Amino acid sequence: MKIALYVVLGVVVVLLLLLVGVYNGLVRARNQTKNAWAQIDVQLKRRHDLIPNLVETVKGYKNFERETLEAVTNARNLAQKAVGTGVGAQAKAEGELSGALSRLLAVVENYPDLKANKNFLALQEELTSTENKISFSRQYYNDSVLGYNNKIQMFPSNVVAGMTGFKAGEFFQVTVAEEKEVPKVSFN
Repeated sequence: MKIALYVVLGVVVVLLLLLVGVYNGLVRARNQTKNAWAQIDVQLKRRHDLIPNLVETVKGYKNFERETLEAVTNARNLAQKAVGTGVGAQAKAEGELSGALSRLLAVVENYPDLKANKNFLALQEELTSTENKISFSRQYYNDSVLGYNNKIQMFPSNVVAGMTGFKAGEFFQVTVAEEKEVPKVSFN
């Protein structure tokens, strides 16, 4: 009789340890996605801080297209307002900002003096570097969300996730068509 009791207690202890291990793995995966999102936020803030300097540099050139500058400023303001509203809303706003910046840089091609300006070139290089960091951060975030979502959807962790209220993470997806397009390179 005592042996049967020890076997039952052993099975219960093993099951509890398994549940604790699965739960801790879910918490670790969720925290990894939060950390990955924080890395994106840092880079997006950096981009938001660079844009006013870029706009001011471009404004110095008379006859520069005012609508393009206003579109960049408005897109930046919308992107800043989207912070904290959710991954999908923020990704959409950031995609629109990327599109406005692409249009600005395309229009700059019509102003050779501006293209040669040292301040503009430095800002453009800094912006390009920041865009690359955002891209890497977005990739890391999406990989983290994929791992987290796999954990909450696969057996046996899906049982623990369902009991403890873990919800699927949202991917940072490109929604703006301009951002999905492959850049065109011209050597004219």
